[in-house]
Amino acid sequence: MNLFAIRAIYRFEMARTRRTLLQSIVSPVISTSLYFVVFGAAIGSRIAEVDGVSYGAFIVPGLIMLSLLTQSVANASFGIYFPKFTGTIYELLSAPVSYLEIAASYVGAAATKSILLGLIILATAGLFVPIRVAHPFWMILFLVLTAVTFSLFGFIIGIWADNFEKLQLVPLLIITPLTFLGGSFYSISMLPPVWRTITLFNPVVYLVSGFRWSFYDLADVHVGVSLGMTVLFLALFLMIVAWIFRTGYRLKT
Repeated sequence: MNLFAIRAIYRFEMARTRRTLLQSIVSPVISTSLYFVVFGAAIGSRIAEVDGVSYGAFIVPGLIMLSLLTQSVANASFGIYFPKFTGTIYELLSAPVSYLEIAASYVGAAATKSILLGLIILATAGLFVPIRVAHPFWMILFLVLTAVTFSLFGFIIGIWADNFEKLQLVPLLIITPLTFLGGSFYSISMLPPVWRTITLFNPVVYLVSGFRWSFYDLADVHVGVSLGMTVLFLALFLMIVAWIFRTGYRLKT
């Protein structure tokens, strides 16, 4: 494996984050803080606790997951789309760098940025409400798996998209709505039985539930199911990326 090539692409992507610090880090943190203040003040005044946890603390894992999903997709999709847009992707494909190394570089950089952002948001939330992490190892595991999984998803979107509008289409119309409807700001046990069953078809429910369990031992679905679904999504996106590089889909034309 060409570790030098992986490090070079990875460092380039991380350097882009430093150049756009306001957009990459500061803006998502401010947006999440506003969510926290608005939802905590508006809904928290009516819902004091959820299963023994104050509402302000209850929504913290959901807010982190919301930022993690959207930023993982955005960072990875833009990272691979921009070389396509400028034409430098052909230089990369003709270099002595394997497809695995290309994917590992871009996905690794996007996942790193998302994980750092998630930890910053966690620290920021600690300024507003007391937070406890019941299972630190599982919290980090869910954080890393989710970041890598949706960075792979963003990588796929970046290759599929042929303009900037399509690049924003999936995060705007699919990821964000699914996250809002996936129990980020409420427990699905609050829903009527019919809607609770329908909600279980939302894949984000399993990510949010597992991540919240690592904080408060509270879960809408069993933590084993959440972990299994996360690994399943990871395997699915890995297979799609492998197929893209094997066929050259939207890379060699």
